Amino acid sequence: MSTCNPLLSPLLIINLTVHLLCPAAGMITSRMNGYVQEAPGQAEGHRERAVDCPGEESGHVKSLHNSTQMERVLHHQEELRRRRDEEGRGKHEIDPNASLRLKKLSQNQKMGIDNPTFDGKEKASKDTSSPSTVVELEEFLQALKWVQRCLSDSQSQQDVDLLTQLIAKEDFTNAYTIYSVVSQQMTRVSPSSPLTAQAQDLCQEVYTIVILQSSRQKEGLELRALLTKPHLQALMQAHDSVAGQEITEENIHQYLGESVKLVRLEKTRDTPLGATVRNDMNSVVVSRVVKGGAAERSGLLSEGDEILEINGIPIRGKNVNEVHDLLQQMHGTLTFLLIPSSHIKPAQHRQTVMHVRAYFDYDPSDDPFVPCRELGLSFQKGDVLHVISQEDPNWWQAYRDGDEENQPLAGLIPESHFVTAGKGWISKKSKKLKKKSALNNKNTDNDDVLTYEEMSLYHQPANRKRPITLIGPTNSGHDELRRRLLSIEPERFAVAVPHTTRNARMIEKNGRDYHFVSRSAFEADLATGKFIESGEYEKNLYGTSTDSVRQVINSGRICVLCLHSRSLQVLRSSNLKPYVVFIAPPSQERLRTLLATEGKTPKPEDIKDVIEKAREMENNYGHFFDASIFNTDPEQAFHELRRLIDKLDTEPQWVPTSWLC
Repeated sequence: MSTCNPLLSPLLIINLTVHLLCPAAGMITSRMNGYVQEAPGQAEGHRERAVDCPGEESGHVKSLHNSTQMERVLHHQEELRRRRDEEGRGKHEIDPNASLRLKKLSQNQKMGIDNPTFDGKEKASKDTSSPSTVVELEEFLQALKWVQRCLSDSQSQQDVDLLTQLIAKEDFTNAYTIYSVVSQQMTRVSPSSPLTAQAQDLCQEVYTIVILQSSRQKEGLELRALLTKPHLQALMQAHDSVAGQEITEENIHQYLGESVKLVRLEKTRDTPLGATVRNDMNSVVVSRVVKGGAAERSGLLSEGDEILEINGIPIRGKNVNEVHDLLQQMHGTLTFLLIPSSHIKPAQHRQTVMHVRAYFDYDPSDDPFVPCRELGLSFQKGDVLHVISQEDPNWWQAYRDGDEENQPLAGLIPESHFVTAGKGWISKKSKKLKKKSALNNKNTDNDDVLTYEEMSLYHQPANRKRPITLIGPTNSGHDELRRRLLSIEPERFAVAVPHTTRNARMIEKNGRDYHFVSRSAFEADLATGKFIESGEYEKNLYGTSTDSVRQVINSGRICVLCLHSRSLQVLRSSNLKPYVVFIAPPSQERLRTLLATEGKTPKPEDIKDVIEKAREMENNYGHFFDASIFNTDPEQAFHELRRLIDKLDTEPQWVPTSWLC
């Protein structure tokens, strides 16, 4: 057998090919730290504390500039290394099958450092075996030929031929050329000091020479135009500004062992840091990174990072309240010494914002289960929330619609399944409210705990207006508002012609006043769900069908309905896209005065019954209301209703996403 080329073994060929085809493989490093991984669900028992403090969003990682910081880093690394060795000895003692040979081999294993803080000047002096120049393709092909001579089996010969064909391809050659150029640039040592700090003067001198020589050559004219460009002059000014700074020489080293990261955030304006911390035994760990804060925008702090120091102050052993108070007192540059999390981060995907309407009231100050009460977002039934993060399985991060400018940080809201599964206080409170409501109102049909409904923006077409549905108890004024709309603009507003089983009177016309149908036909349509609401009066059936509403919509007019609140569920499932307005009665005294102007003298218990029914409607069906009008003054209520209707033509409105499918 012929002697193989000692410069290139098959293992080296495989390694080099992997680096060429998969550059990321050369970047894989190990990271050992003291972060304790919790079991699923264990973190729920930890109380988080927000460490929000004003700070500029622009953060950066910097190297260590003084020996004191370096000594502290070494101290922490030595402590972590000692902890790791103790854990390794413990594992070996309890493992009867442990191999001493494997243990010795593992001790000699080189551990990579994923630490942007250290760049390592010692690497060039210690790692002398690594090639300083890139292997040329010709040398690589010659080495392959040597390897092929050493191989006896046909399969290996085919593998080498396949590799040779790959190298001969143009795409591979171009990729290798780029790799070579980048490798040479990475190994090139940068100058320790700028060549000159008078680049502006140098440009002016060159420009003067060109002018004095009155150069008419193409190159001279091009150089003259280039030197007068504002962008180049600004570049030279920036160069001189940086070159003129006196920067202390950095003591940069790369250490074997644990990975420690130094992060600096500039606290220059009132921007919250946007992070929470929790205690993990004796450590302080970043528990949550909140959307909108400086930590999230910089990308330098991650969940699971252990905080060792803040501005040189040791953090281990402190509770979260002490860390919060400490950060509140700090201003300017915040320097965090961290042990990066050992968790493998999944690939970051751009999360789409989900818009939901809340179907319950929530106050984080009353919720003992919220992980961080300072970041809890309060909302009321009917509010639209913009959910921007669903990474936590139990707590979403969201903004209230219309309040984004006043809410720099996203707030925490309970996830829908966390509510319905009965894990939280919200579910218990909702069930209590529903049970009380069911006792007071036997007609309620809300059997499930309602949480959120996904919403989308919808702008009604000019030729298909959304039906306006007025909801309210008797004597609340919703019937009078409908009559005023129909009388003032009959060409714009209309009512749906109802169905009935009674016989037509002399002055009534079928299709104009009523749709007169037989009882059997009415009951058949009722069974198939064609009626929004129906009832019986003097042994005759009456009802409003979805087809009647569609006839008004198809004519280009706006259908105005006055319905019972129980009919809202059927109306919403009919694909008519109704706009529901709740007409709430005023106080008892004001309601009595308004009814007196109409010649009505209701009893005190009747007035009280109107107020109570309005409250029940709002509790049971308030999540279906698009708007509410308090009818304290009939004239103002009418103008407000007109304003809401006109707004449907000019502004998109939130509707359930299921309506648009």
